[in-house]
Amino acid sequence: MLNGLQPWHLIILVLVVVLLFGAKRLPDAARSIGKSMKIFKAETKDLTGGDKASAHEDAEPVETRQIPATPAPASTDQQVADLQRQLDELKKQQAADQPQKNAS
Repeated sequence: MLNGLQPWHLIILVLVVVLLFGAKRLPDAARSIGKSMKIFKAETKDLTGGDKASAHEDAEPVETRQIPATPAPASTDQQVADLQRQLDELKKQQAADQPQKNAS
């Protein structure tokens, strides 16, 4: 009993696991254990990181802004008329800018 676990103990343990679960199930079992460990690490990291993040948020408050509410349009016809007026103004401005560009 000098060494608690010797190499031949490991060989017997591996053989027993293969006999119990079968060779087909071992890769699936290893994948599921790996996924479980990954989830466990992520959750413990969130728990430890969550305390730091909440302390950081307390130190610097987050700026929140509200989007101003737009007034409800009177009617669709009014919107169309406003857009048409804006389009006419832009066309006039564009027409006024054209002769200046050609003169240069």
